[in-house]
Amino acid sequence: MIAITQAIHIDETKLEERFIRSPGPGGQKVNKVATAVQLRFDVAHCASLPEDVRERLIRLGGRRVSSEGILTIEAHRHRTRERNRQDALDRLIELIRRAAHRPTSRKATRPTRASKERRLAEKRERSALKRLRSGPTGKES
Repeated sequence: MIAITQAIHIDETKLEERFIRSPGPGGQKVNKVATAVQLRFDVAHCASLPEDVRERLIRLGGRRVSSEGILTIEAHRHRTRERNRQDALDRLIELIRRAAHRPTSRKATRPTRASKERRLAEKRERSALKRLRSGPTGKES
């Protein structure tokens, strides 16, 4: 079990890893050895994720989430398979943690009298500046 938060845990058997050839660093070896990791996680059918977290994770995943609800993370920053594997897992955990954080709703407030006055004063100054740009008769030449 992979602990994401105190309430959310993911079973390691729900993760599918595929090793592919890496476009990243590795020199001559990069064309022979599959060191990049493609980590796949079925978000849509994961029972251990609460519904609201699942929806936010799909929205945060963006193009990385397929139409079937499978999140794919590719890692090829490092030269070794193990480091790429850990990098992909860390990125998945971070994404789920971000999705688990419930955003606070904005409370509508009214502008204060001072902020209204500042805004109007700024508009008057801007208007005066533009008036100075016109010609002496008030018309542009």
